[in-house]
Amino acid sequence: MTTPRPIKTDAPPGLHLRWITDDDLPFLAELYASTRREEVARAPWSAQEKEDFLAWQFEAQHKHYQEHYPDCEFLVVGKEVLGKNAAEPIGRLYVDRWDEEIRLVDIALLPEYRGSGHGSRLLQGILAEGAEAGLPVSIHVESENPALRLYERLGFEHIDTNGVYHLMRWTPPAG
Repeated sequence: MTTPRPIKTDAPPGLHLRWITDDDLPFLAELYASTRREEVARAPWSAQEKEDFLAWQFEAQHKHYQEHYPDCEFLVVGKEVLGKNAAEPIGRLYVDRWDEEIRLVDIALLPEYRGSGHGSRLLQGILAEGAEAGLPVSIHVESENPALRLYERLGFEHIDTNGVYHLMRWTPPAG
């Protein structure tokens, strides 16, 4: 896990951001699985084999991110709960800042929070940061990901593809 340091990413109203911890791994594994179950449903495997595959894929992705993005903000997105001094985990936001761009390594929300505007508000905050710093914002998006339309609406453009993932980039306005 990363060593907690100040979070640079601003949370929109009603949401909370905090560093992931080892205690979050079960939540993060379930979140990952929720983004891939529809795709894996087509495989001719038993339900247990599908869940084992998703767990293995999460572990591989998590290890890859930790190794290849050592300075990344690995954040749990929480939704503030009225009357409680805590936030319910609803997603993840992984942001890495490079000299030449801001990279959205990953953003995902639980199914019941997709399409609610939370993802748009998180992304708009990152784009505002990019505009202020004069830096583009980029993300790799799977070609079948429904969020592809959201990125396009926010002004991201297709830069490259490997057939599975599109590299998309938002460029701050000149001036």
